[in-house]
Amino acid sequence: MEKIKILIVGCGNMGASHAKAYHQMEEFQICGLVARGDSKVTLNKELGNSYPLFDDFENAMEETKPDAVCISTYPDSHEYMAVQALENGCHVFIEKPLAATITGSERILEAAKRADKKVVVGYILRHHPSWERFIKEAQNLGKPLVMRMNLNQQSQGYMWDVHKNLMQSLSPIVDCGVHYIDVMCQMTRSKPLAVSAIGARLSEEVPNDNYNYGQLQIRFEDGSVGWYEAGWGPMVSDNAFFIKDVFGPKGSVSIVADSASGKGKSDNIDSHTQTEKIKIHKSDLNQDNQFVFEDEWIEMKDEPNHQELCDREQAFFFKAIKENLDLTEHLEDALNSLKIAFACDESVKSGKMVYL
Repeated sequence: MEKIKILIVGCGNMGASHAKAYHQMEEFQICGLVARGDSKVTLNKELGNSYPLFDDFENAMEETKPDAVCISTYPDSHEYMAVQALENGCHVFIEKPLAATITGSERILEAAKRADKKVVVGYILRHHPSWERFIKEAQNLGKPLVMRMNLNQQSQGYMWDVHKNLMQSLSPIVDCGVHYIDVMCQMTRSKPLAVSAIGARLSEEVPNDNYNYGQLQIRFEDGSVGWYEAGWGPMVSDNAFFIKDVFGPKGSVSIVADSASGKGKSDNIDSHTQTEKIKIHKSDLNQDNQFVFEDEWIEMKDEPNHQELCDREQAFFFKAIKENLDLTEHLEDALNSLKIAFACDESVKSGKMVYL
């Protein structure tokens, strides 16, 4: 199979990581790096000044005529770029969230179907063996489940600039929340019924119609419930920013990431996916109401860092193209988690529970 010519659009955090994955894969050939600012220059230096640079997406598409496009720009540009790429016969890898609106997301899916091309959404936790194990163990706890998760980021400098830019189009519970909503949906495989959420605007630098702290709650058809919390900014506490905890009738399972959840780690991108250990607790009691089983600790030996996870994502993207994988469920799940996240955003702004 000939190498897949891929155009990288967006050269910041995630775009740079994906570009580094393509750079070392024999299956892909980067044909250009696209970004408005200097991030493409910095990235190209890291990659040996190997690739053409572009300021404009349309010009890059016209000059390079790629087979695939990797989109890691801010969410409000996702819809336009993805649809354009698909209509030009390209496969698309697109960072989450799929788009800044539900309508935009649906247009991308419709364009993919018309073009008969692959679209893979960057749900990085789906490629992490420890998170796959975490979900599997949660599914063994019986129903209903209680799911408790957060990822608060005490950001400064460059990362606070990134967060402020993201909040021009999305809130933290939408941008980050789709990951963990997706995890909850995988754990329950049940229909979400209703959501409620709260939020707070803690800085004048946050857009007036947005907020940099939010907490959401979801109620599922099987009786399961879950909450997720996300905050961005220099004022955010890093005391308990990393909670990944689930319990059900048969016991509980928790991610315990001692070093990843240490002070000063909340804005470190590698710490966001680390697990290190999984703790399994069984609720069985003997006749004296004492626990029958000791807690089990699973040391996670296959613990990929952030770059290795991006490598795995791109290996999956190649496999989807080469083997013509049916991505219907993948895209339905991406759209579903985004719909739930936007319903939570609506709940924050309306002050009301939203029924799905």
